[in-house]
Amino acid sequence: MDNGEERAPELRTLRQKVEYMVEKTFPGRKISGRFFADLVKERGGSLSHSYFSNILAGKVTQPSEEILKALGLGFGVDWRFFKEESEVVDDVVAGLQFLAKRRTGEISGLAGRGLDEDGLPPELLQFALSLLKDAEDRRPPAGNGQRG
Repeated sequence: MDNGEERAPELRTLRQKVEYMVEKTFPGRKISGRFFADLVKERGGSLSHSYFSNILAGKVTQPSEEILKALGLGFGVDWRFFKEESEVVDDVVAGLQFLAKRRTGEISGLAGRGLDEDGLPPELLQFALSLLKDAEDRRPPAGNGQRG
């Protein structure tokens, strides 16, 4: 059943979610607590660098809603992603997969009418990803000896 498609990672703890977002938001970079705290501040929130470091160390497991909102600001995602048992996790993961496919050229363009400042709704992202998967499933395997 493994067709090369990225599977949604196991994101249960706050630490796992923050580590995932660091990896996806700042690929290949090591982000300091101070850098992230400054980013949150630039975006209108408040988060201390030591608190962020404690989240990454797994010392903070149940922060306040205000801290979750600061994390959302810093990463540019819905703050509810960081809540326990969040239904938003799958939507954010789908959005990140969509953006990655857009960046690699697998998706070249998308036009939406009537979108608000939140952009594409999660349902539309899931639909677009399913169309892409269907197209990939129908594509003949590379290197099958046929000339195009």
